[in-house]
Amino acid sequence: MNAAHETGPFFHGTTADLEPGDSLSAGFRSNYRPDVVMNHIYFTALRDGAGLAAELAAELAPDERAPRVYRVEPTGAFEDDPNVTDKKFPGNPTRSYRSTSPLRVVEEITDWPRLAPEALQVWRERLTARPPEERGEILN
Repeated sequence: MNAAHETGPFFHGTTADLEPGDSLSAGFRSNYRPDVVMNHIYFTALRDGAGLAAELAAELAPDERAPRVYRVEPTGAFEDDPNVTDKKFPGNPTRSYRSTSPLRVVEEITDWPRLAPEALQVWRERLTARPPEERGEILN
C-alpha cells in the first residue's frame, strides 16, 4: 500500500532525546511488544497518537526517560501501517504509517496532551491483558 496521498505534518513518539536534523530508524523494540524488533519506523499524522506512543515507550524505558513527541519528515517511501489499517480499523483513521527509510527530526513538540495516570493504566492493561502468544501477530 502506498500512502503518498498523505502530506503530513507527521509525528513520532519516543523516549529518545533528539535534535533537529537527527534521524530515527527501524531496528528498535516495539512499544507494544518489546520482544519484537521492528523492521520499520512508525509515525502518524496525529500529534496525540504520537503522544500515546511516547507514553507507552516511556513505560518500557528502563532508565525513566521522559516521553517526547517530534515532528518528523519521511526520507523515503512509506505505507499505511498494516497493523491498524483494515486489521483493526477500516481505512486508516489513526493516520498511521511506516517506512523502512529513516525519519528526519524537524522539531520537538512540547504542547501535546499527556495522559492521566488512570488512562495510561487502561492502555497498559489492554496491551498486557493476554499472554504474548495470544496478542496477535505484528506485521513487521
